[in-house]
Amino acid sequence: MEMIDRVIRWGVSIPWLQLLMALGIFLLFLLFRKIFTRYVFKVILAFSQKTHVSLFTQLLLSYKKPMRLFFVIIGVDVALRSMHIVVTGHPIYKASLIILLGWGLYEYVSTHGTFMAFAQRKFNVAKEHMIIPFVSNVLRFAVIALTVVAVLASFGVDINGFVAGLGLGGLAFALAAQETVANFFGGIVIITEKPFKKGDWIKTASVEGVVEDITFRSTRVRTFADTLVTVPNKTLSNEAITNYSEMGMRRVDMTIGVGQDATRAALEQSVKAIRQVILTHPGVVSDTVMVHFDAFGESSYNIFVYYFTKTVAWTEWLTIKEEINFAVLDILTEEGVSVLRPIALHQKEHTEERDSAR
Repeated sequence: MEMIDRVIRWGVSIPWLQLLMALGIFLLFLLFRKIFTRYVFKVILAFSQKTHVSLFTQLLLSYKKPMRLFFVIIGVDVALRSMHIVVTGHPIYKASLIILLGWGLYEYVSTHGTFMAFAQRKFNVAKEHMIIPFVSNVLRFAVIALTVVAVLASFGVDINGFVAGLGLGGLAFALAAQETVANFFGGIVIITEKPFKKGDWIKTASVEGVVEDITFRSTRVRTFADTLVTVPNKTLSNEAITNYSEMGMRRVDMTIGVGQDATRAALEQSVKAIRQVILTHPGVVSDTVMVHFDAFGESSYNIFVYYFTKTVAWTEWLTIKEEINFAVLDILTEEGVSVLRPIALHQKEHTEERDSAR
C-alpha cells in the first residue's frame, strides 16, 4: 500500500505538460529509430563496405536488430530525465544494455551469422563441414555465459562468491557430467579427424545414414528409413566409420553360374565376349575389369565378374549394371550357354547397400 501511495503522489506531483513532453520525446526517439535503421544505418553500412573492413561491416550487420531496441531504451531514459528521473545507474538499465551487447555478439557468432559466414569464406571451409556449426555453438555458449555473469554483476551479485561456489561444486559437477564431457571431446575428435562431413553417407556399428548435424553431445544421422538417430559423440568417435560418400568409384562384384553342358569353346568365347563388353562400356573404369572362369560349382561352371563404375550415384550405378547384365545375357544366349542361377552379388557386396544408397 505504501508503494502504491508513493506512485500516486509521484504522478500527481508531475505536471501534465511535463508528462506530454516526456511522451513526445519518447515518440521522437521511436521515429528516429525508424529513420536510423532505414536510412542512416544503410549509409554507415555502405561507407564501411567501401573501406573494405569486413569484420566491422559484419559487426554492424549483427547489431542491426539490437540497435532498434537500443533507441527505445535511450528514448525511455531521456524521457524520464525530462521529468527529473535518472535511471542511468539503475540495475535494470545496465542489464538491458548488457543484454543488447550480448544479443549482438550472439548474432555475430551464430551458425548463420555474419562472422561465421566471413570465417567460412576466409578459410575456404566447405558449407557442409561441421566445424562451423560446432565452433559457433561453443562461441554462442561463451557469449551467453558472459552475458549472464555480467547481468548478475549489474544487480550486485557477488561474482567472486559465485565463481568460488562453482569451484567448490566442481568435483561433484565433473563426476555427474562425465558422459557430457566425454561426448564433448568425442565431438572435437570427430571434427579434427574429419572422418565425415555434413551430408555424407556413413555406416558404423550403431547407425547408417546421412549426417545432418553435430552438437556438443551428439551427432544426428538421418537413416534411409527416414528416421533421425542421435548418436552420442563418445560412442561415434570410438567406432569404425565407413564413409561411402568418399568412394571415387563403385564396385560390381558377382558370380554367374552357367550349365555344365557348355563346351570349352563356348565357355571360353563367352568369357572373352563378356570381358570385352565391360571393358568398352563408357561408364566402367577399364583397368579394374576382371572376368574369368573362376570355379567348378556343384552343378555349374562359375564365371567371376568384377569391375568398378565411374559413377557412385546409386541410380546411375544400377543403370550401368543393368546394361552390362543385358549384354551378358545376350552373349550367353548367342553362345548357347544356359544360366543355372541368377546373377548373384558376392558376399562382400552387402545387400543392405541397395536400400541405403537410395
